[in-house]
Amino acid sequence: MKMMMRGSSSRGSSMAHNHWTSISSHPPFSDLSDINNNKCLPGQPLSSSTKINSKPKTLPREHIDRYKRGDTHPVSALYQLSQVLQFQLDMKETVTTAGITGFYFAFCAVIDGVQYKTGMGITKKEARAKAAELALEELIASLENDGIRSDVSAGPPPLPVREKDSTIPEVHSGRAVIERKNPIKDQVPNVVMEMFTKLMDSYPEFSGCGGTVAAFVMLSPAGCEVVALGTGSSNTKSSPAPTGRILHDSHAVVTVRRSLMRFLYRNLLLFFSKNSALEEKSVFQQDQTTKLLSLKNHFTLHLYLSQLPKGAAQIPSQLRLNPLSISAWEVNNQIGLHAVVEGKVFSKFSSSYEQMGSHVVSMSATDKIMQWQVLGFQGALLSHFIEPVYVSSIFIGNGSCSDTRGMEMAVNQRVDGITSALPLYYCVYRPHISLVSSAVPPDAHPSQKSLSLNWSHGDLLVEVVNALDGKSTEDSPFKSSPALASRLCKAAMLSRFNLVAKEAQREELLTAVTYREAKMMAKPYQEAKSVLKSYLERKGYGQWVEKPPISDHFSM
Repeated sequence: MKMMMRGSSSRGSSMAHNHWTSISSHPPFSDLSDINNNKCLPGQPLSSSTKINSKPKTLPREHIDRYKRGDTHPVSALYQLSQVLQFQLDMKETVTTAGITGFYFAFCAVIDGVQYKTGMGITKKEARAKAAELALEELIASLENDGIRSDVSAGPPPLPVREKDSTIPEVHSGRAVIERKNPIKDQVPNVVMEMFTKLMDSYPEFSGCGGTVAAFVMLSPAGCEVVALGTGSSNTKSSPAPTGRILHDSHAVVTVRRSLMRFLYRNLLLFFSKNSALEEKSVFQQDQTTKLLSLKNHFTLHLYLSQLPKGAAQIPSQLRLNPLSISAWEVNNQIGLHAVVEGKVFSKFSSSYEQMGSHVVSMSATDKIMQWQVLGFQGALLSHFIEPVYVSSIFIGNGSCSDTRGMEMAVNQRVDGITSALPLYYCVYRPHISLVSSAVPPDAHPSQKSLSLNWSHGDLLVEVVNALDGKSTEDSPFKSSPALASRLCKAAMLSRFNLVAKEAQREELLTAVTYREAKMMAKPYQEAKSVLKSYLERKGYGQWVEKPPISDHFSM
């Protein structure tokens, strides 16, 4: 993971080769005209009756020859090859390379998840053409080296892989797909299981907390390491209060995200310690131009989830595979925003949700992940110090889950097209989403469903929270105070924020009296948040639920 800047960049090609803003070749799912026009849903394999799966009338050799003669535009030629060879193609907007600044646009081709060289131009059309040209150059060279078969009905030839990783063929939807072997995909479940087992062995009395597990894993030159872990599947019944000491949402992905924030605060204190030995241990480095911090080079962040998150990610398979058999309303009802009330999930368009009135409402875990992949996982307060934090991969360790298409649509495709409206540094970051082996031991029994466990790198003890009242339990190994306020609560975050602001000598931040005031001072973050919410509503996905402002009007 890098913390990414949209537009021109002084970070060179390494940034461009690891991060891109998303301009997908697929239209947003909310454009229901695709259903009426018999098109497939984004990310969905075409039906057997679709032309692309029949034997192509034109062989790849003829496509390539026409392109080489200049009879076919590079972008058209690349899309033609994607149809004949049946690979997935996206043209994605990214950042300029090699320190080039000014009014340039940049695009890259992504073929079956493999990113090719960045093309630049003074217009988007020119940049796309250059990116397609660069991809074709490598793709054609590889195909010609391997030999282009005169009969492609037997399946596509292996696509080139830029990295030197080995490839393993898998069969999906009746066609061979050559995927880049991703070592992190194998490492993540192992390190998460190792950490989860270690914590459960240390606290066997809380082994029933592990029904739903989420973890952030950081990959660095030193190796793969869990930096935050959380469990939980409930939210509180308590009403919002102006204290900042109640956790309203204790679902695993929310818990682990707040644990990640504690990890980031800890590393900010190391960076600003004025001690070179401690600063070296921090995961951060400083951009001398912006003075904001970003993760050190070659550090990436990955998210593990033991289950598909609640909400649109759990869209039923038949809804995706048979779009012509359902109504437009039903599609929007499934892919739109969802709210969680007392652990139950409601579509924002359902009549049941309308009747929930006075209850404490949280957005679904799927919607929150989508939001964090645009605004960053760091939140408003941390954005005063660091660039947006995005995850490079999301791994689902659920054996009963057969595909991640719902997750792809909900997290990635609902926000396609928003990038150009976002302020500097913010973008649509599309993580690689895939299924992995489970990191939860098969003998784990989620008997303590109302309890939520949290831990982050550097913690000596775990904290156990009663999700129903939003406070630490009496027998929690870690307790911050007799009042049992969780170390993940807003008041605790504000305390860390003030401490970092003091260490960083950011006197202007210390003038904020309340938690809300400190958040609203992060103007680029608030602008990006406003753009996202209005975009979702305009696209017909529903209105984002805001917690009552009273919950943020507290001071230390």
